Amino acid sequence: MPIKREMMVRRDALDQIAVNETLLGEPGEGEALLEIEGFAVTANNVTYAVVGDQLAYWNFFPAPESWGIVPVWGHARVIASRVPEIAVGERVYGYLPMASHLIVRPGNIATDGFRDMAPHRQPMSPIYNQYRRLAADPAHDPARESERALFAPLFTTSFLIADQLQREGWHGAGTLIVTSASSKTALAAAHVTRADSPAVRRIGLTSVANAGFVTATGLYDEVIPYDALDRLDPPGSAVVVDFAGDAQVLNAIHAALPGRIAHILRVGVTHHEDRDGAISLDPKPVWFFAPDAATALIGAIGPEAFNAALALRWTGFVAEAAGWITIERSSGADALQRVWRDQLAGRAPPSHGYIARLAP
Repeated sequence: MPIKREMMVRRDALDQIAVNETLLGEPGEGEALLEIEGFAVTANNVTYAVVGDQLAYWNFFPAPESWGIVPVWGHARVIASRVPEIAVGERVYGYLPMASHLIVRPGNIATDGFRDMAPHRQPMSPIYNQYRRLAADPAHDPARESERALFAPLFTTSFLIADQLQREGWHGAGTLIVTSASSKTALAAAHVTRADSPAVRRIGLTSVANAGFVTATGLYDEVIPYDALDRLDPPGSAVVVDFAGDAQVLNAIHAALPGRIAHILRVGVTHHEDRDGAISLDPKPVWFFAPDAATALIGAIGPEAFNAALALRWTGFVAEAAGWITIERSSGADALQRVWRDQLAGRAPPSHGYIARLAP
């Protein structure tokens, strides 16, 4: 009987890893068994783990007490099905565990997708329970599968951030300041802002080591290393989108621009080790939650207009990103652990994207 393999991390010590192996069971009535072909490992997955308890990310793929299975985005193939509409051999894209297999309970089945109706997943946002059936998915590009896994979930978040700020009139500010400017979500947000709000000046804050890469992308009007924040002096007021989650950086920005910060939006925690520092800011940082923003925008303009606008910006971004991203693929538990630890420690170079497979 085949083996199912799962990589688990300790919720309170994310660098402690265990690989769990069990016999792979057959799907029950109304279920389908997916073999996971590959998934992206990015700083976004670190964010899922860091805020897993607060935002229920650990609940999607249950693990033994004190352990968690990190959610990822990637591709899988149906290898067994007890759902008449779902055929063995068809491929899907969606939200997956760091594992070799996943059993889903397809519902709301359409030609281009379905929703996992497993009871334990229903309390969470339906955005994460949707699976795209690639044979009829208009967004599927066989030549860009790795890019989709790497960027598509992040890009949607970036698109929603830029759209929300535009609809809010950028809070009267003429400058966007992003922390962790080398992160994929920040790069995509800069791209969408450049396209949809060209009058807004874009400033990227990053480490000295990553400054060259960030500058070379051409997505920012100005790139400033964290150790040179005294150079931060945009005209007028600014909106800060914080992807780093570093209290010291936020406090330094606040000190550099007293009374000139119009709005602070907190998105990620790439600097997760510094997230607990004391922050006493005015205005108070506001957390951004992409599923809520997506639901609001779809409600305002309708799903067709939403998908069209997203697809337009996605096509431009992925073509541009191909010029500065190198994709590395790996297979097996040892390779996945190395990639995870590199992401967790911030050692992964921003010029690389990682696609992993936890083969049994």
